[in-house]
Amino acid sequence: MEGNKELIKVGITLGDINGIGPEVVIKALRDNRILTDFTPVIYGSSKVITYYKKSLNIQEFNFNNCKSADEVQNKKLNIINVWNEEVEIKPGNSNEIGGQYAFKALEAATQDIASGKIDVLVTAPISKEGIQKAGFKFPGHTEYLADLSGVANALMILVSPTLRVALVTTHVPLKEISVSLNKELILSKIKQFESSLKKDFNITRPKIAVFGLNPHAGENGKLGTEEQEIINPAISAAKNDGVLAYGPFSADGFFGSDAKNHYDGVLAMYHDQGLAAFKALAFDDGVNFTADLPIVRTSPDHGTAFDIAGQNLASEQSMRSAIYLAIDIYKNRKFLKQINSNPLPYNMDEKQKKHSDKEE
Repeated sequence: MEGNKELIKVGITLGDINGIGPEVVIKALRDNRILTDFTPVIYGSSKVITYYKKSLNIQEFNFNNCKSADEVQNKKLNIINVWNEEVEIKPGNSNEIGGQYAFKALEAATQDIASGKIDVLVTAPISKEGIQKAGFKFPGHTEYLADLSGVANALMILVSPTLRVALVTTHVPLKEISVSLNKELILSKIKQFESSLKKDFNITRPKIAVFGLNPHAGENGKLGTEEQEIINPAISAAKNDGVLAYGPFSADGFFGSDAKNHYDGVLAMYHDQGLAAFKALAFDDGVNFTADLPIVRTSPDHGTAFDIAGQNLASEQSMRSAIYLAIDIYKNRKFLKQINSNPLPYNMDEKQKKHSDKEE
């Protein structure tokens, strides 16, 4: 029955407490009707939530204070107090304190999802500078979660209702991108992308557009040879393995035309090649999804936005989209697991058995 359906527990980290993370979390969860869809579990501090609740002048935002995930209740908005001490909150300031407490919340949430106390993880934005000052040794959430999961190369996918963009390289300086690329890496990313589109997005035969590296996709070697030497061979190898991969395409022409509407996913060679256009087209409701992890993790596609933090100007739409995408992917994975877990046994009828015996 609908009233007895199992509610997915969505763990949500506050991110940098001086950025817009707490604001977009509060705004995304303030409508009590969401409690019929899932159980929110915020990792952070009720004191931080109360501070922003008052500064944003949000009256109705009641929550269940928890010391641990064991105290989480369905039909309620839950806050796990990862710390109890008073912390100085300075909206708009990037500092070590903001990074330190973002790290604390992330560690607590990842421990709980690893032990099955929450079902999916949604992370509010962190300041890479601030969190690294606090001892975080990774370029971002993606690499941190991949390391914890024992995954060599997780895949970053930016998702909107009409566009999915994955990246071959992520947080790599521009001058190092060309030497970072090779046929094997690109081929592995194409296959990772196809696998995710199938199991996470329920697309049976996904079509993938692969970008070149150089302007105009190298223009037959006049503007660079990476397309001819490594990208084209990777696409050909993917096709030989049954993947519907096409390209290499020039990024500017692809995004500027109708071509983007004819593929289930786009694989870009580097961060800004894919994300600049994606955020221009889908900034309000874009979501960052980390594929190929044993857990489901999403986040808004924006950063800490210190320039507007604490001013009640941040939109919560990307955070809300991140929550519901995590739920959808969790359900898709669960459904795929169920339909493949108990295949129907094959039994020969008597005529087939006799025919088989005669052949022997």
